[in-house]
Amino acid sequence: MMKDLFDRFYENKGPVGKWAEQAEGYFVFPKLEGPISNRMFFMGKEVITWSVNDYLGLANHPEVRKVDAEAAAQYGSAYPMGARMMSGHTDLHEQLERELAKFVNKESAYLLNFGYQGILSTVDTLVGKDDVIVYDVDAHACIVDGVRLHLGKRFTYKHNDIVSLEKNLQRAQRVAEQTGGGILVISEGVFGMRGEQGKLKEVAALKSKYNFRFLVDDAHGFGTLGKNGAGAGVEQGVQDEIDVYFATFAKSMASTGAFIAADKEIIDYLRYNMRSQMFAKSLQMQLVKGALKRLDMLRNRPELKAKLWENVNALQNGLKKNGFDIGNTQSCVTPVYLKGSIPEAMALVKDLRENHSIFCSIVVYPVIPKGLILLRLIPTATHSLEDVNETLEAFGNIREKLENGTYRRISGELMAAVK
Repeated sequence: MMKDLFDRFYENKGPVGKWAEQAEGYFVFPKLEGPISNRMFFMGKEVITWSVNDYLGLANHPEVRKVDAEAAAQYGSAYPMGARMMSGHTDLHEQLERELAKFVNKESAYLLNFGYQGILSTVDTLVGKDDVIVYDVDAHACIVDGVRLHLGKRFTYKHNDIVSLEKNLQRAQRVAEQTGGGILVISEGVFGMRGEQGKLKEVAALKSKYNFRFLVDDAHGFGTLGKNGAGAGVEQGVQDEIDVYFATFAKSMASTGAFIAADKEIIDYLRYNMRSQMFAKSLQMQLVKGALKRLDMLRNRPELKAKLWENVNALQNGLKKNGFDIGNTQSCVTPVYLKGSIPEAMALVKDLRENHSIFCSIVVYPVIPKGLILLRLIPTATHSLEDVNETLEAFGNIREKLENGTYRRISGELMAAVK
């Protein structure tokens, strides 16, 4: 018997959605208020904020705010109108593309309106039905959604596991030989949950053997790794081996937009065939001018990146010294792994926010395995060593309560309320 399309929305709200009544507005969809900085306001209370990807502290930098304001006053929020191919193209769009390409050591670049949409569309445009995609199993949702659009074969390899990658490349090679297609391998420069850098050097070393092309999403590496923040490929010395380099403005640039960079022939193809850009309104001029200013600061203000890493090292070294498991992070992303259930995680985070004035992101199943709690901290250039020390003290307190069963008792009360 045919069902109403919406029946399932009432029957199964999903692994996170089932907690909406208890979680919404506090654990999910929380409202951080006040200027973007190391300390903001949550539910009227000042908290140390470890949940904002403003790595270099540009979101409220006075020079950046001045350029943003002047551009908004000059152009408004609409100009230019229309898609780039039709009526939304300007000299400043071209200038930003030239400067971005030079900054990441590529021949050409193309502006994209959004990071999520941008990488999804890049994946979709780079491959045809006869081609094969091989990608890291821990790839971000935007990459996974791009892969879902692919009409041909796709294989995942175990996270950062080169043996697994090679096995899947052999499978991909057999398929491509039958279809007459090619192979695209996708990794991230920095994996945003774990903080681990992708093994770009090791992946690139297989290119000559398996004749694939290499796409890297470097959302968290751009601005934080490599000389002047030119990214994970530069950090690892393999930028030339990355065929298509992607980065977003949403992290280190503290703005909206993204770009891809590659050889000119590749970028020209993408410009004329990427549907999400061909049929979408051009990136607004205020964002373009703002991005030019932010890029200039990445190039010429090394003290911003230096301060970021001072805070990163203080936080990560302090956590490790105090016996916390922060995994294998090789970036600014700082995960703290604890053992506990989802209800225990909710009790723990409430304690952190209410009693210690610490706001960080919480990640639970299904993003990570059951029984684990991941507290994800994002250090920025605006944080202070005082922020770090207060956070380390608070984390010591919550670990003790997790281990002595305090949160288990509280979570039992929560579960009873849910039932």
